[in-house]
Amino acid sequence: MKKDIHPKYGECVITCACGNTVITRSTKSKINVEICSRCHPLYTGKQKIVDTAGRVEKYRKKYTKKIKEEKEENENK
Repeated sequence: MKKDIHPKYGECVITCACGNTVITRSTKSKINVEICSRCHPLYTGKQKIVDTAGRVEKYRKKYTKKIKEEKEENENK
């Protein structure tokens, strides 16, 4: 391998806007991020579904009806 062509790989502190810090290794010494696994809605369970023009409700209504019909058919057999 050639000498002095690779960046230095050392300890790195990643800081989120929520205040969470993670220590890892990187070629940079400090990284700032806007969102992390501690405050991201997907990981915290606080994710909200944005309903555009009633599409989510229409979907739920349509497939809830289908599921009920399938259950009734299975019970009648």
